[in-house]
Amino acid sequence: MAAATYVCSIVHVASRLGEDPGLLEAIVSNDDNLSYGNIVSVRIGPDEYITALTDDGIDELRDILEPARVSDETWHNFLHDFVDEPEIITRVKDQPLR
Repeated sequence: MAAATYVCSIVHVASRLGEDPGLLEAIVSNDDNLSYGNIVSVRIGPDEYITALTDDGIDELRDILEPARVSDETWHNFLHDFVDEPEIITRVKDQPLR
């Protein structure tokens, strides 16, 4: 595997994928959801970090999201399995399927 030479912030990835940044943050907050090394913490201040993803991490995230959006039932089940924050579930639950 080649070394990552850049990463993309969650906000940028959300924009690229047309997803809610809070949803993506909730998914990647569990290190078990993506392969080791594809989630990167970037220090932007003394005690402040943002989450970023490698290209492989973005591909993995896309591979997780696409099959979840095939029906309302699979999407709602996915949200309840991957997201612990009710306000995020409520916000993204009724977004149109892609």
